[in-house]
Amino acid sequence: MSLKDRLSRLVGDAATTGEAKADPRQATMRELRDRIDTLMRRRERIIPPNTPRASRDAVPLGVAVAGEEVRTPHGKFFMSRTILNADDVYGYRRVRDFACPSMPAAAFLTGHQAFTDMSIKDGLFLDTETTGLSGGTGTFPFLIGLGWFEEDSFITCQLFARDFSEEGAVLRYLSEMASGKEFLVTFNGKAYDINLLTTRFILNRSHDMLAGMPHIDLLHPSRRIFAHRLENARLSTIESHILGVRREGDVPGFEIPQRYFDWLRQNDGMFLKDVFEHNRLDIISMASLLKYLTDLVENSIEMENYHHGDLLKLALFLHERGDVERSLRMFESLIMSPLPDVATGARRPLSIIYKKMRRWDDAVKLWLTLAHADQHDIFAIEELAKFYEHQTRELEKAVEIVRGLLENRGHLNEIHCTSLEYRYKRLLYKASLKEK
Repeated sequence: MSLKDRLSRLVGDAATTGEAKADPRQATMRELRDRIDTLMRRRERIIPPNTPRASRDAVPLGVAVAGEEVRTPHGKFFMSRTILNADDVYGYRRVRDFACPSMPAAAFLTGHQAFTDMSIKDGLFLDTETTGLSGGTGTFPFLIGLGWFEEDSFITCQLFARDFSEEGAVLRYLSEMASGKEFLVTFNGKAYDINLLTTRFILNRSHDMLAGMPHIDLLHPSRRIFAHRLENARLSTIESHILGVRREGDVPGFEIPQRYFDWLRQNDGMFLKDVFEHNRLDIISMASLLKYLTDLVENSIEMENYHHGDLLKLALFLHERGDVERSLRMFESLIMSPLPDVATGARRPLSIIYKKMRRWDDAVKLWLTLAHADQHDIFAIEELAKFYEHQTRELEKAVEIVRGLLENRGHLNEIHCTSLEYRYKRLLYKASLKEK
């Protein structure tokens, strides 16, 4: 190969006399460019193209987010503090409207009577943003959002570790703030936020004031009461369907860790502007949700103000917690609901309450209503069979009811078939003894 050909190859000219020859190094370069393009496209799926990107004109954090640097004996960090006044509107309500949740109702929702004598002003709302959801020592809570009521106003305070070295100062400041409160309010905090923070306190050899504090986790009652009509129990879903909150341009949760890593690399505060707002709204929504749930418990008899399906779930919750009198009143109201599923769902537990109270006429009336509405209602038919067998001793009626169900067994599963066949044989045997 001539010197000219070698130079041409070095500068990228693949053409030679006669026919163009492929250069392996050029092919490698094209492959590397393709890989880079693929990575950039993947990055754009994580961070949309309209997301502000850091450059030589990076926006300082204090400009992108209202806040300031805090200096403590344990180090520095960034803090943003905002106030929602009493007349400010959030979703369907003003702040003053959700500044007074019923603490006895909160005690019912959690099952801990200690909340009955507490004040909402002694509560600390808490939510974290982290570098991932996997948990463990590798997950870093870079933003800790806090909220509390002062009179009719709601204060949010966000503690931000600008890099990993500021975690210790953030945690100690958090512990000091928690020392002035009596209980925590979170959304899925028992399973995630509090466990994560406990781990970080241990790693930083810091005193954990959160450990052992009474805790209201709003996820569990929300899932229990709303799951029947919502596609999931996420806070954002509850906001839009229950609280009337519409977030515009909210940053998706899966994108938040990447935003923090971009901040670490480029120090552009615009990467974090939406993250702070997302966290702040989560905290406010928890305060509004606590009020909604406690109002539902307190005013459960006022059917016109709430979704009947929610009231049915609450009545079942009350019954399980042993409040038979209150659940009885709710079920008796709900059997008149225009929603068929709600009315049917209320008749079943109500009939069992009547049965335990030996109000047989009322119980039988409900079972007959259920059986007439659905000839395959196994619950109602079995209860009627038990009633005729054990209370009125009308074995023939019991046999007829069970036989009718077995003759149309196509809708029955194997367990129901086995149970009914056993009952049917026993009834036939008892009927034969009676004839003798």
